[in-house]
Amino acid sequence: MSFPLLTATAALPAIGAIATAAVPAARRTAAKWLALAVSLATLVLAGIVFARFEPGGDRYQLTESHAWIKDFGVRYELGVDGIGVALLALTALLIPFVILAGWHDADVLETNSSRWRPTQGFFALILMVEAMVILSFVATDVFLFYILFEAMLIPMYFLIGGFGDRAHSGSDENAAAQRSYAAVKFLLYNLAGGLIMLAAVIGLYVVAGSFSLSEIAEARANGSLDMATSTERWLFLGFFFAFAVKAPLWPLHTWLPNAMGEATTPVAVLITAVVDKVGTFAMLRFCLQLFPEASKWATPVILVLALISIVYGALLAVGQRDIKRLIAYASISHFGFIVLGIFAMTSQGQSGATLYMVNHGLSTAALMLVAGFLITRRGSRLIADYGGVQKVAPVLAGTFLVGGLATLSLPGLAPFVSEFLVLVGAFSAYPVVGIIATVGIVLAALYVLVLYQRTMTGPVREGIGGMHDLKVRELAVALPLIALLIFLGVFPQPLTEVVNPAVQHTMHDVQKKDPQPEVEAAK
Repeated sequence: MSFPLLTATAALPAIGAIATAAVPAARRTAAKWLALAVSLATLVLAGIVFARFEPGGDRYQLTESHAWIKDFGVRYELGVDGIGVALLALTALLIPFVILAGWHDADVLETNSSRWRPTQGFFALILMVEAMVILSFVATDVFLFYILFEAMLIPMYFLIGGFGDRAHSGSDENAAAQRSYAAVKFLLYNLAGGLIMLAAVIGLYVVAGSFSLSEIAEARANGSLDMATSTERWLFLGFFFAFAVKAPLWPLHTWLPNAMGEATTPVAVLITAVVDKVGTFAMLRFCLQLFPEASKWATPVILVLALISIVYGALLAVGQRDIKRLIAYASISHFGFIVLGIFAMTSQGQSGATLYMVNHGLSTAALMLVAGFLITRRGSRLIADYGGVQKVAPVLAGTFLVGGLATLSLPGLAPFVSEFLVLVGAFSAYPVVGIIATVGIVLAALYVLVLYQRTMTGPVREGIGGMHDLKVRELAVALPLIALLIFLGVFPQPLTEVVNPAVQHTMHDVQKKDPQPEVEAAK
């Protein structure tokens, strides 16, 4: 039996989470270093997975399959395709930065009680989320994916509610109430989506007799599985609703600004750059692959929802007074672009959507984490409390600017490539949709540049004069992310050559071909 590389990649952070939680209360520094070491070791394994993946090989590689619940046909089945391997690598890459950025976030909760170990718990929960997200990107059994899809809500709930942002303008009691509200809202929204998905998962098993993606695909190919049109549509809606909540897509998005605003900055990055990607990834893997006809049937409505997300999220970002909520609404706009690329049903759109997931993770992590360093220094999330930062902390201001320019998809930075492909794919299939989507680009430039102007330029405001620049640990977080944004902006081929074959498989699933450009014959 070959070495179970995918299982090992997911098991390592899970084991690390248990070990970190077990570190004695007085050894919280050791717990931090242990969590960081585990995350780096997981990154090494993820790098091996990425290196061993062959873009021109089988659709699912490094596969594993073992019986789990025999009576119900549930199997522990894993396999990674080009889309999954890109997101697996993103997850493993971001977690060390999340841990480094949150190095002192739980220290403020430390007490003399030997029973209360918030530092150990904080980093253990992050590692547990990493394990579940990695497994969700490689699970090829629908029931296994559902279990992971729901289970990751538990550690995220405690990370939001138990380790919330301390830079709150109100009293401690009000801040605690806001954190509790945000955590419960996050949980209820996602549980509601998950319960509807559970009904669809059960319905799929009744119709197909299996939870295995490979078995269902084979049954479709040989004609032994022929879903009724109405059945396929209802099942599609059950899956899509859950993924749209996780994504988040308008109008199911309202939990995200609360969760990102009240969570610590590293946890906010974990939400939008890692966990939310499971929703858009699942649209590609499950909605389009399992329900191709229903996906095409629902495309017009989904494209409208994506456009609303793009414009609505950007407009609300323009009007925000809170830095973290501004980035949250910007993410809603960006997820609209991702969904637009997926359901444009073109190879350029779906390649762009996959790249957008990766590049949005990098750009949002860079911008949000540097914003977190800024907020920690000033103790406020309000834009109005800043001004003139670039005069006293030029490196902080410079990294913040690059993260912001990546967010608005400046040419030469990684998100530009993905946004360009999404728009090309949308224009080629739905020209009007593509035209409307470009409004989001204009608004992105507005909210990013206004944010930078109000916080970094102008006279130095009261409370800013003594602000120190980025420290070594903070530079170790910001600079590699900026380097990656520049590298992938100039040379995206390492990702495109992995993603494109997987996109072609998805296009084949939905039996769609790219529209051919109309060229007038020469006279």
